[in-house]
Amino acid sequence: MSLLIYITICVVLFFYLVNHFKKTGMKMPPGPRPLPFIGNLHLLDLKKPYQSLMEMSETYGDVFTVHFGPMKMVVLSGYKTVKDALVTQADDFGDRADMPIFTNLVKGNGIVLGHGESWKIMRRFTLSTLRDFGMGKKTIQSRIQDELHPLLTHFESYSGEPFGTFVILNSAIANVIGSILFGKRFEYDDPTLISLLKLINENTKLTGTPQTMLYNFYPRLGSLLGADKEMVENVNILESFMHKFIQEHKEEYNANHITGFIDAFLMKQEQESSNSDTYFHYGNLMYSALDLIVAGTETTSATLSWALLLMIKYPEIQKKVQEEIKTFIKPGQLPKVDDRKNMPYTDAVIHEVQRFANIVPLNLSHLTTKDVHFRGYHIPKGTEVIPMLTSVLYDKSQWDTPYRFNPHHFLDANGKFVKKDAFIPFSAGRRVCVGESLAKMEIFLFFTGLLQKFTFHPPPGISEDDLSLDADIGFILWPMPYKTCVVPNY
Repeated sequence: MSLLIYITICVVLFFYLVNHFKKTGMKMPPGPRPLPFIGNLHLLDLKKPYQSLMEMSETYGDVFTVHFGPMKMVVLSGYKTVKDALVTQADDFGDRADMPIFTNLVKGNGIVLGHGESWKIMRRFTLSTLRDFGMGKKTIQSRIQDELHPLLTHFESYSGEPFGTFVILNSAIANVIGSILFGKRFEYDDPTLISLLKLINENTKLTGTPQTMLYNFYPRLGSLLGADKEMVENVNILESFMHKFIQEHKEEYNANHITGFIDAFLMKQEQESSNSDTYFHYGNLMYSALDLIVAGTETTSATLSWALLLMIKYPEIQKKVQEEIKTFIKPGQLPKVDDRKNMPYTDAVIHEVQRFANIVPLNLSHLTTKDVHFRGYHIPKGTEVIPMLTSVLYDKSQWDTPYRFNPHHFLDANGKFVKKDAFIPFSAGRRVCVGESLAKMEIFLFFTGLLQKFTFHPPPGISEDDLSLDADIGFILWPMPYKTCVVPNY
């Protein structure tokens, strides 16, 4: 062996060993010491795990490891940390972690829990199709305004008597996304709509309960104990509903008359009929449609429910919004998307509702796609990562009064609306919510339309101080059930 070859081999070996040492020498992020079998579960409030994790971040920093039973997860806390992971290193943190309770049901199909190339294609197709049907454009405005009319009529029908807003808000929002999916709306008393929304809400709540979380940490034990029984039954019924809708569209399908998302998917299936490896198969149609109806209903209606509760709780803020509405929207005219730019206070209130309500506190878990070097730590490939949205929306370095409802977070000294980088209620990066632009439009038009027509009050005998701002248990945080009285603004 010549001296030159010998030296070359030594140099290559040296750099390999240095690089290997660097990788293996990096540690996982710090965290509390786990106990056998239970990990760190004794340190977590499983009814409100986001609160426990926020407290842990005070001790262990913005990147830390928590053992949920036998499962090791990394938690990201704070705006800068979450942004670095989801935006700056988007590819490294871009996969979706499995939820064992759904794994056997969903099988990687759809948009929310999809993986790899299937997820990329479904997301791209869904975004394109939603835009074709008006999402992010003024054409969707008329769909929302059409739904505002029966919503206002329903509220007015209570003639000032106390009522709960939960069911009716859910129904109105479901009809908007339903019109895009199915090409039609449902009456609020339609048994199919009522059953569908009941099942969706039950599963959303169940997903955030301690029993479901424990199932996800100990799936084998959970199966033996039947912890997944109710949720699986609900999903099976939801599949039956969706199967019926899909079959109806198949029977009436006309390539020259595409009425909604399902028809558009069927057309794509037809175009790819000769491709045996196509991702446009029945499983992706079923779960993409279910993802859209679930995500497109629960989050927006929960946000509006919080918005009305906060207006009842803070009547002086409600009054200022109504004064701005009177100034910029003529009597008898429904609000329009273009009105928003002239209404900085209303815009600030809506943004602050979304920030304060914090309806998806833990975000959906991500998964590292490779061994990741992040902020001085080593996070192995396939590690579940929780980019906590609570820690961003309540970040003390980004918000003056993070735990208080304060519309001035989004206003400057002159009362003009101010965008905030840390406002990411729809998450960020590759997995940002596909329906973000639709949700923003719905929230503005419904909220403004309701406050234009009515003033919201607590029921007789209940003061604003009596109203609780505590969240109910669930994966999506709804306010605790409440009732309101509405008085028309004549």
